[in-house]
Amino acid sequence: MILPVGTIVNAAAILAGGAIGLALGARLPARVRAIVFQGLGLCTLALGLKMAATFTAPLIVFFSILLGGVIGAAMNLEDWLASLGDRLKRLVRSKNETFTAGLISAFLLYCVGSMTILGAFDEGLRGDPTIYYTKALLDGFASIALASTYGVGVLFSAIPVFLYQYGLTLFAAQFQDLITPAVMNELTAVGGVLIMGIGINLLELKYIKLGDLLPSMVVVVILGSVFL
Repeated sequence: MILPVGTIVNAAAILAGGAIGLALGARLPARVRAIVFQGLGLCTLALGLKMAATFTAPLIVFFSILLGGVIGAAMNLEDWLASLGDRLKRLVRSKNETFTAGLISAFLLYCVGSMTILGAFDEGLRGDPTIYYTKALLDGFASIALASTYGVGVLFSAIPVFLYQYGLTLFAAQFQDLITPAVMNELTAVGGVLIMGIGINLLELKYIKLGDLLPSMVVVVILGSVFL
């Protein structure tokens, strides 16, 4: 059994950053919280653009997003994730109206980047949690900004983040040959597109059902493994 030290540190950083964000959010004027929210949206959009621009096989990226969206919409993933968030909200008796939105947005932001995959492979294959330590620092600061706006739901995102990253670490230890550098490149690009969607949602330009697009992360691995 692999002890997921990097994942534990990452989850702890999300909790710590979220707690700081909650403390700050209650003291910040509405206009300050609004500009923080917009700044986070712009930075998230820029990060997504940078990641999305790494693709070398555009058709694989495009078909992954389209097929993943069709699968996710057919499975009604967005509503299912929202219902889980609402159920957790009732369980902890939170009255925060943005609880579910904060949980889902934070989870997607923390988990669709290339560092998540690379960190899992490094810890699963070599027992080296260094990438996850770096990711923990970034996620901790992001949690401050997210929690100051969305509230306590951001802290609870640490639970699915832990489960997801630990699952990837165990997967990497068993199936290290599946994700080649070429597949990783297109996976990063698809993750970048999803992060761009988070930025668009944060800026309230148009609401995108990102939960329905999550299967694209699996589809790109399958297509990449077949055609690259």
